[in-house]
Amino acid sequence: MDAVSDNRHVPLCIDLDGTLVATDTLWEGVASVLLRRPWLIFAVLAWAIAGKAVLKREIAARYQSQGGDWPYRAEVIERIKLARQTGQPVWLVTGAAESTARTIADHLGLFDRVLHSTGTENLTSRRKRDRLVALCGDGGFDYAGNSRDDLKVFDAARRAIIVAPDRAARRWGARHEAEMLTLAKPSPLAILKSIRVHQWLKNVLIAVPLILNHEYADAALVLAAVAAFFSFSFLASAVYVVNDIADLANDRHHPRKRLRPLASGAVSIPVACFTAAALVLASVGLASLLPPLFWAVLGFYAVITTVYTFVLKRKLLVDVFTLATLYTVRIVAGAAATGVELSFWLLAFSIFFFLSLALVKRYVELDELAEDAGTRLKGRSYVGSDKDMIGQAGVASAFSAAMVLALYVDSKEVASMYHQPALLWPLCPLILYMLLRIWILARRSQMHEDPVVFIMRDWRSQLTTVAGACLVIMAAWQI
Repeated sequence: MDAVSDNRHVPLCIDLDGTLVATDTLWEGVASVLLRRPWLIFAVLAWAIAGKAVLKREIAARYQSQGGDWPYRAEVIERIKLARQTGQPVWLVTGAAESTARTIADHLGLFDRVLHSTGTENLTSRRKRDRLVALCGDGGFDYAGNSRDDLKVFDAARRAIIVAPDRAARRWGARHEAEMLTLAKPSPLAILKSIRVHQWLKNVLIAVPLILNHEYADAALVLAAVAAFFSFSFLASAVYVVNDIADLANDRHHPRKRLRPLASGAVSIPVACFTAAALVLASVGLASLLPPLFWAVLGFYAVITTVYTFVLKRKLLVDVFTLATLYTVRIVAGAAATGVELSFWLLAFSIFFFLSLALVKRYVELDELAEDAGTRLKGRSYVGSDKDMIGQAGVASAFSAAMVLALYVDSKEVASMYHQPALLWPLCPLILYMLLRIWILARRSQMHEDPVVFIMRDWRSQLTTVAGACLVIMAAWQI
């Protein structure tokens, strides 16, 4: 009873960044503000020079986050609820700006009091300790934190609870036998997951012009295609990282995307920015080994993907046409890197084929919405009632791709390039089989990933692809 009585007079003080949430609210705010309004870079530098308290205030005023936009640590919330059950008051004590702290406190409804930074005081380290000692007395509070900045507060607390600690906090906890709140450590593979290496499979499209023009025996061209593959892959991964930073709030409301390394807090914003910059440098370095035309295509891809991230992805239908274009750009990049002639038929087929797959992606997202036809897809311009129309357009695009392929097989270009062009005709039903099967699975709610990645992982799709490749090879043989 004495312990319970003591708890009623000794507040449990919870740090925010890295403790209650698995991220840093200031870094996320700075990244979001600069990604949407890059011209504010000089203003951000001026705010930082004026002091961290000013920076936090100005960023919070421009980054209007909601209480549900953050990756809360479930273990910390359970610890808070346990304290409240014993009658212990719980305070949110954070260096974050007032608007951020109040929004989070109101969303959770678990805090009896909120202490935060102001426009003139950055409530961290010694300042946080001094404020708590002034309010509660030395040893008059319990404190949950995670980092070097919390060590001074730990020293003045009655009980220290260390959450997902950095090295300095871990050492302090070991010396003082502090309570350690065990959390699963982020996987060292989190950075690899954040750059989505599995998505590099899409860039195999770079080799398509080389293969269709039967130039795969030329070692120099093959090396150029390999360099283009990695250059494109590095740039695409950098774009994925930037896109994830820009879309953090939306991803955290998505049943699967909330588990991504950035959305979950497994990868911090500074690490993500450094990774993206390194990937861009690696991409540019490889591109310097390739023809100038490849540079132009790579630059076009970078511009379009950037515009897509911040504008086009929120435009009805424009987003799927942009995605189809970006897939086709990979084929153009392959031709630019190797100097192989690009066929109009190949471009026309690619547009319809990848438009169908892009529409599958939107269809699956709409299928995961609530049944209400007016429910809006978060971060997009679609509502639930659009699903049927998207499905019809996607299936029509699949048949259009097969039609273009059929016209190509019957063209003069094929007659001049292949010794047995009649062997290419089965490609049409094979393409239709692959695409229609994907659409059937999507309508059954059995498609849960990017359809291009699905094709490269699904054994039936792989078998269909191998069969198509064998037909192309046999058609090229001279009998």
